[in-house]
Amino acid sequence: MSTIIESRSFTLSEAWKGVQSAKPGIRIREAAKELGVSEAELLATKLHEGVTRLQGPWPELLTRFKTLGKVMSLTRNNACILEHKGPFQAVNVMGADTRAMATVIGPIETRVFFANWHFAFAATEEKSDRVLKSIQIFDKSGEAVTKIYLQEKSDEAAYEKLVEEFRAEDQSRELDVEPYAVDVHNGPADPEAFLKEWSELKDTHDFFGLLRRHQVSRYRALELASGRFTFQVNARVSPKQILDNASIIKLPIMIFAGNRGNLQIHQGKVRTIRLLDRGHTGAEQWLNVLDPDFNMHMRMDLVHTAWVVRKPTTEGDVTSVELFDKEKNLIAQFFGLRKPGIPEKSEWRALVNELPAL
Repeated sequence: MSTIIESRSFTLSEAWKGVQSAKPGIRIREAAKELGVSEAELLATKLHEGVTRLQGPWPELLTRFKTLGKVMSLTRNNACILEHKGPFQAVNVMGADTRAMATVIGPIETRVFFANWHFAFAATEEKSDRVLKSIQIFDKSGEAVTKIYLQEKSDEAAYEKLVEEFRAEDQSRELDVEPYAVDVHNGPADPEAFLKEWSELKDTHDFFGLLRRHQVSRYRALELASGRFTFQVNARVSPKQILDNASIIKLPIMIFAGNRGNLQIHQGKVRTIRLLDRGHTGAEQWLNVLDPDFNMHMRMDLVHTAWVVRKPTTEGDVTSVELFDKEKNLIAQFFGLRKPGIPEKSEWRALVNELPAL
């Protein structure tokens, strides 16, 4: 492998073929990591070979997803993947320019942050006996934001029309990727004032503003609130216990997972829970939800800490379980499903209270 990567005589495309030959079935994300490039750069080597570069406006592109019918929407970070099948039902775009965002409501539910949509491609690829057609969005560093895959009952004519209308003039294989600066949070300057404001929250969505005002990272906030609004639970056991118990008692839950450009949300019951070992670089333990229109895949060896978090609201406390990796990046959040204006279900609180505390 090292000779493939290091030899200057190999093009990136040839190096990718070498990785695929050495590790059949390896996914493009893992191959890109081995080659020291971004996933978007690797995908761009297939331009003119089943891949077409697309351009914005991004809000218009997102809105056009509604024409595709039933699709599969995939959003991930390093440790968690959410996949939902269904139509893009209701798309609401808000704001403009760098502040533009959108909500997608329905069988596929997401929160979209267009400031981090930078590259887009339409891709047609052969996988064993199938042909996969997709729209893939990436941020400026070349990290995948979201991928939309056509399904058996998708509208292929609408897909082809979308690709033609959003086709970029620039179809070169070179991408100008740019790494993101590391976020620096030096707060809070006044921890007691921060915790007092936490105690006065009226809505869970106000928590983001609280963090911004006090210039504090999410993880640091949970540390500061430990023993008052937060406490740690066993990170190895808790995610599976949540899913297993929610499945057994048929309790609807919410699962949030995503990245800087897209947050995907599951709302509803979970049924089939499996812990499986797989991986191209050795056994990796994955926690899976394998339901007909919803799949979750979580790499458990990357889950470093798990926190129970309570936030006051006008309807009483809202309880979540939040998972973080070793670098203190948020992996996923679990909530009990509730409607606005309705208190949290006692069954969810009981489920959380049964998690093994540290």
